[in-house]
Amino acid sequence: MFKLIRIFGNLYRKDNSYMTVVKALCTTKIVYLQDCTSNNDIKNFIIENTEIVNDHNLTPEIRLRLLTPNCRFWHARPELWPFSDPFWAIYWPGGQALTRYLLSNPGVSQGKTMLDLGSGCGASAIAAKFCGAAHVVANDIDPVAAIATQLNCELNGLDPLFCEKENLIGSEPDGYDLILLGDMFYEEALADSIHSWLNRCIQTHGTQVLIGDPGRAHFEGHGIRRFLRQEAQFELPEAVREQNYGLTCSTVWRYLPEL
Repeated sequence: MFKLIRIFGNLYRKDNSYMTVVKALCTTKIVYLQDCTSNNDIKNFIIENTEIVNDHNLTPEIRLRLLTPNCRFWHARPELWPFSDPFWAIYWPGGQALTRYLLSNPGVSQGKTMLDLGSGCGASAIAAKFCGAAHVVANDIDPVAAIATQLNCELNGLDPLFCEKENLIGSEPDGYDLILLGDMFYEEALADSIHSWLNRCIQTHGTQVLIGDPGRAHFEGHGIRRFLRQEAQFELPEAVREQNYGLTCSTVWRYLPEL
């Protein structure tokens, strides 16, 4: 994206993921589309500058608007991007595994009240709704991600999901039956905050937790790993491997603090 591999190639190879690349890309305050302020403006921008994708990933059942090499901003100068941190425009491998697991095991979601924390493009939240969840909240602090999620709901024939844009990590836990986290353990401080908050959710409401992660360093080296039981593992498609150097599979874990 935005000639990322050429511009940030060394960072990309070193980090083994999009994450450092996207962060490097988005540190500049963007000035190109200052008039793109209304929800309709943002919606139209997303429609015009993403591609509808449902192949070369783990979940062909779901259609998503994503940034691909066919999109102009994959090759454009990074300072022209009008928003910050386009994490919602990438279908991260941890989220793919979590979404695949939900689709293959509909009983996990059926009748549940669920939170998709750091929901990004909304794929896992959409899968939960497909599988009969009673209520699904997609939570992402980026307001553009909320609009992208609603567009992706439309693509998949779903009514809009409720999108919470406040940072819920550290807040008083609500009574969710199940919390989903895909690719959220990418920084040490964030990983520590998530771990502490999940414990509060479990102790307060008995909430269940599922985590999708492809083996990122801040996840594999974190203390939470001692309390996880593997639920499923998926080989990543070739296209996903190429976009995430060094990552060949992605795993779904269940968090069990009593282990």
